[in-house]
Amino acid sequence: MDDLHIGPASAADLGAVLDFWKTAAKGASVSDDRAGIERLYSRDPQALLLARRGGELVGTVVAGFDGWRCHLYRLAVHPAHRRRGIGSALLAAAEARFVEQGGRRADAMVLDANEEAHGAWDAAGYRPQEIWTRWVKPLVGE
Repeated sequence: MDDLHIGPASAADLGAVLDFWKTAAKGASVSDDRAGIERLYSRDPQALLLARRGGELVGTVVAGFDGWRCHLYRLAVHPAHRRRGIGSALLAAAEARFVEQGGRRADAMVLDANEEAHGAWDAAGYRPQEIWTRWVKPLVGE
């Protein structure tokens, strides 16, 4: 893991991240497009963390903090690089960012059907919160 570098994305990385998610992430969101990722970047350029190995993009996580809640999205590791600690390193970087900003608890958006991810989140100490259900309403056409 000595050659793993984790840091915030640059504006020049945004297109590559969208392409990366097509290979490495499960599911898609209404905001997984150029306009959505540019809005994220312009609002909080430190929120999108990238993992690189030898300069190659191998993982991502969005670590968004709104001043009240710490939210994790798009934890994704390239299939050829999984089970090597990259996801754990990304989560550690995201959690350190949250603590630095005064965050006290992180939550993660995890697809119910992505059972492979459930084991990774569980190993990192995250648990489903049984008392809540996410309610959503599209504000624009999906």
